[in-house]
Amino acid sequence: MEWLNYHHLRYFWTVAREGSLARAASVLNVSQPSISGQIRELEAAVGQPLFRRQGRNNILTETGQLVQRYADDIFLLGGELLNELAAGPATRALLVRVGLTDSFPRLVANEILRPLFLPERPVHLVCRDGKADELLTQLAAHRLDVVLAEEAPPGSASIRVFDHPLGNAACLFAAVDTLARRLRPGFPASLTGAPALLPAESSPMRRVVETWCKVHALRPQVVAEFDDPALMKVMAAEGRGFLVLPATAAASALKRYGLHVFGTAEDCRVRFHAYTAERRTSHPAVAALLASKAWLTADPQWTG
Repeated sequence: MEWLNYHHLRYFWTVAREGSLARAASVLNVSQPSISGQIRELEAAVGQPLFRRQGRNNILTETGQLVQRYADDIFLLGGELLNELAAGPATRALLVRVGLTDSFPRLVANEILRPLFLPERPVHLVCRDGKADELLTQLAAHRLDVVLAEEAPPGSASIRVFDHPLGNAACLFAAVDTLARRLRPGFPASLTGAPALLPAESSPMRRVVETWCKVHALRPQVVAEFDDPALMKVMAAEGRGFLVLPATAAASALKRYGLHVFGTAEDCRVRFHAYTAERRTSHPAVAALLASKAWLTADPQWTG
């Protein structure tokens, strides 16, 4: 099937939604034979029946159910398009599609994304999580406007993207009060043998911390590893070990989970990057994000 008659599809969709030809005819203000004819033409184009008779009722076939699900999305998007066009460019929300790598700290992302909310225009922000290679593919296909990551794009990537370094932050070591008071004296040597809650091995943050520990000959006891940073913070709040946080935006996490900083490593720094498909983006919100440095100065341990 190389084409689809959306007029026929709307007739079918109305019958499926209303449950009968009579009610659909009333909604569409057309005759029942006219609707039946339109549906028969759609079935001929599809090559399969969309309804089957059950007593006096028309019941959707399996194919009909599939077509109805797609029709729901099609006419929902059509309605949204008409609403957007009716709103006019002055009041229309500016769509910003942002990709976040799985390991990217969400509190840091919140700070980075603040400049997107321009006071002169409403913004519709869409955030997508995923692996870096998946997000790069979406970026190259222009399904994303920008991707936030903790490291530069891999040199082996077959997709051309442009890297915009955003800044770097020192790492804070935090735990519940009792554990923090035990580890604070003698930091960082006190980390050897201490229970550690760390990101997954594939995380750039994990690699940064492990490299730093090797340089300082530190051997913490890894008791748990996480893909989900939120779960890691919950377990830290229960006293199961210490964790490592980027200095920026750490205050919110410390307060929320009742954690206390017992050490800061200025030479253990995590970096943040933004990828775009173009060297100089024409998207006004993304351009504002890349140009803004206000969030970098929110924490004195940040550098650009």
